Amino acid sequence: MSNVLEGSERLEQELTPEPVMAPAASAVVLHVGLVAGIVVYGILGGFFHHNLWGGSSQGGAIQVNLVSSALPLPSDQPVNQNVLATETPSQAPAPPQPRTKQAEDMTAIPILGRQKKSQQQTTRRTPPRNQQPVPDNRAAYGEQAGSSTPRVAQQGFTVGPTAVSSDFGSQFGWYVDQINRTMSINWYRQEVDPHTPVGAQVFIYFKIYRDGSVANVQLQRSSGSPTLDSSCLRAAQRVGNFQSLPGAYRGMYLQVSYYCQF
Repeated sequence: MSNVLEGSERLEQELTPEPVMAPAASAVVLHVGLVAGIVVYGILGGFFHHNLWGGSSQGGAIQVNLVSSALPLPSDQPVNQNVLATETPSQAPAPPQPRTKQAEDMTAIPILGRQKKSQQQTTRRTPPRNQQPVPDNRAAYGEQAGSSTPRVAQQGFTVGPTAVSSDFGSQFGWYVDQINRTMSINWYRQEVDPHTPVGAQVFIYFKIYRDGSVANVQLQRSSGSPTLDSSCLRAAQRVGNFQSLPGAYRGMYLQVSYYCQF
């Protein structure tokens, strides 16, 4: 029975609502007091601050002393970051002063046996000029070596390996070219010994009559190679006939000097 009564009492206590108004009223009163304190502190603090800085008391005088009338200019030298360097860098060394010539004491007594140094005179050397050779206008009689080229009587016109008389060559150069072409075609280089020196020349002589026939073929100067000499002679004999001499030429035949070169 007692247990039933205790259970019912506990149930009533749990169902009874807790008092809320008392704690809420005390909290509201606490907050209102805090707000009022903050407002009062702000009013009182502003009032006293206003009296301290904005009072009607007379202000005092301030004295200012000027140190310099000019503003300091920045230094031209960069800031030296090296802590070991001095603040006054050394300047470049001054150039050496020229030595002054010591004046000779005229009152000094000369020492016997001591020779006085002679002053060396420096002479300016001028570079030698290129000397132009003096031309020698004297005629050299009998001093010039003779030409190794054989000459035929009354010849003075040469075209390639062919030489003819100057009268014929100056008027009929085309005929001289025809002689060169014909001889070159009829000369066989394979007839020459291959051991013949390169550049060897053999000179032959022959006549061309008005009808173009060749006569009097002969060796004029040997090359030293028998095969080269004979091959050049065979070339002139192999031609047989050249073109007939020009009609304007009055001579009976034409003298020709020709050479073959290996």
